[in-house]
Amino acid sequence: MYNKAIQKNKMNVIIVGGGPAGMMAALSAAKEKKNKVIIIEKNKTLGKKLLITGKGRCNITNSIDINDFIKNIPGNGKFLFSCFENFTNIDIINMIENNGLKVKEERGNRYFPVTDKAEDVLKCFIKELKKYNNIEIKFNSKVIKILIDKNKAIGVEVESGEKFLGDKIILATGGKSYPATGSAGEGYEIAKEVGHTIEKIRGSLVPLIADKNLCQGLQGLSLKNVKIVIKDVKNNKKIYDDFGELLFTHFGLSGPTILSSSAHLLRYKNIDSLFKEGNIKLFIDLKPALTEEQLDLRIRRDFDEFKNKEFKNSLEKLLPKKMINTILTLSKIDINKKVNSITKEERLRLIYLLKNFEVTIDGFRPVEEAIVTAGGISTKEINPKTMESKLIKNLFFAGEIIDVDAYTGGFNLQIAYSTGYTAGLDN
Repeated sequence: MYNKAIQKNKMNVIIVGGGPAGMMAALSAAKEKKNKVIIIEKNKTLGKKLLITGKGRCNITNSIDINDFIKNIPGNGKFLFSCFENFTNIDIINMIENNGLKVKEERGNRYFPVTDKAEDVLKCFIKELKKYNNIEIKFNSKVIKILIDKNKAIGVEVESGEKFLGDKIILATGGKSYPATGSAGEGYEIAKEVGHTIEKIRGSLVPLIADKNLCQGLQGLSLKNVKIVIKDVKNNKKIYDDFGELLFTHFGLSGPTILSSSAHLLRYKNIDSLFKEGNIKLFIDLKPALTEEQLDLRIRRDFDEFKNKEFKNSLEKLLPKKMINTILTLSKIDINKKVNSITKEERLRLIYLLKNFEVTIDGFRPVEEAIVTAGGISTKEINPKTMESKLIKNLFFAGEIIDVDAYTGGFNLQIAYSTGYTAGLDN
């Protein structure tokens, strides 16, 4: 089917995509010295998306026991058991440190490089790749199709028309989040063209669109150490709760607790309809360390101190300055009223507001703004022990292109390493 002119491009292993999953697949495959491995990357450099992970610091992985990773992967976590056995969080840390970069552990069991620079993590991958003279890298080349012969993957074709033949093809093109890094979602189309099912593509770990008027008035305000609860008020069900930080933006809400909540919301039944109906509510406890009774005592102390002040000037010790006007308005207490004239009923209303600050959530920001992509190639069509397609022999998948996604904390990068490593193994 393919003439001798392209036999010079004969490889043992062809990897499409040079992100964390693709690089790890190459390292795994190259350990078998007989393999001639090529990474075909559309960008002019490797690991472009890796550089923006962890806000440019790279949350390498998580220190919890690898067996507990599944609990942090709401998107088909059980599919990853074998991959995590093949390549663990300890393995990636060893690889990084063996290449001269020390790591540190931070809140939430998260590992970062001591330098706080993602580029230093990428340098470790590149150092490791250079140890193998049987790995070739072809930059600025966009793969447009998988070559199939008798239901077997035998190579790829790039945009220029050049073809590469191989015994094993690994598709590791990433998802659809952060398209500027090269993750534009074309891998889904390539897989779909050869018969694979693509589960609905949505953003996970993505900011939320929320009450525009309310959030714009609080834009730029970061709340730390608050408790959040997200509820389906139509069906009186709690969808998610968390403790930590959130950020008000011009479009709604962001920050760690909000990003994590999105992974739950996107899987909640009829979520889009509930958004449209205004039935998804976020409740923020601004003072989680205090019970309502303790908060009442605190407010009464403040009111005693400011008894001759007007209500509008009495909340400086209690709230961030940027939030005071919003709370004054929502409390429905006359802002010019002297605090010594505020009734018990009004004070209790203020307490309820501080413990249950309500924001209506309207939807998700676009997938392009998400940290990871939910959806992708159906796990039902992939062998979890090898990452090989169940439909096309010699075609393998790794990383975000697969329908698996996790919470923040280094779990998604570990998925990339572990699936890439597994896909690259000789089976």
